Amino acid sequence: MKRQAYQPILITDASRSQDDQLTSRQKRYVLMMGIRVACLIVGAILVGVQAPLLWLWLPMVALGMVLIPWLAVLLANDRPPKDEHRLMSRFQARHRDETPPMSLTAEERPHKVIDAEP
Repeated sequence: MKRQAYQPILITDASRSQDDQLTSRQKRYVLMMGIRVACLIVGAILVGVQAPLLWLWLPMVALGMVLIPWLAVLLANDRPPKDEHRLMSRFQARHRDETPPMSLTAEERPHKVIDAEP
């Protein structure tokens, strides 16, 4: 049985590093907490100026102040799905060889040719 020649590992197939994942989750958390602070400020302004339709806007702002922190914590603690669980990986027709990337048979490996005659 002849194995296939060297199969390079594509860098695009590599998953993101732990530090990159943590940084993106932290940025998302800070952004969502910023939206929560904005909801608090908008709610205070609406109450202060006696805005029309206050009975409609105030519950929406309060709901944002309650739901956003809950969602921010859930999303900050969540990791990206593994490739086999992603929806797009099921639609992509990529053939992956199960052999290790550096699997060359003895015949396929380059040999040094030593010339016996000078």
